[in-house]
Amino acid sequence: QVQLLESGGGLAQEGGSLELSCVASGSVYAMNAMSWYRQGPGQQRELVAAINPNGRTNYANSVRGRFTISRDNARNTTYLQMRALKTEDTAVYYCQAEIAPHYYWGQGTQVTVSS
Repeated sequence: QVQLLESGGGLAQEGGSLELSCVASGSVYAMNAMSWYRQGPGQQRELVAAINPNGRTNYANSVRGRFTISRDNARNTTYLQMRALKTEDTAVYYCQAEIAPHYYWGQGTQVTVSS
C-alpha cells in the first residue's frame, strides 16, 4: 500500500505565494511520475503539473510560469511552489503518484485565494 500526505494549503491573497508538499510512504518502490491535480468548485479535476523521476516537467497552460513542481526522490516527496496566485487558483489540490500499474491519490489540501 502507498499513502500520500499533502500539506501546505491554506489562504493566500491574490498575487501571493504558497508551497504544497506531498510525501509518499509505504511500498513506494519504482515510483514514476508525481503529479498535482486540482478541482475547483463545480469543476472537473484537472492536471496542474507533473514531474518524472529524471526531473522532466509538464504544466497546465494556466499555471505555466507561475507554478514550479519539483521532487526529492530520496524523500519520496514532491513540491508545488505557487506564485502570483489568482482567485481562479482556488481549489482542492491533490497529489498523485504513479507506481505502475497503479495510481495513488492523497486526500487533498484546500487552497483559497482571496482578492
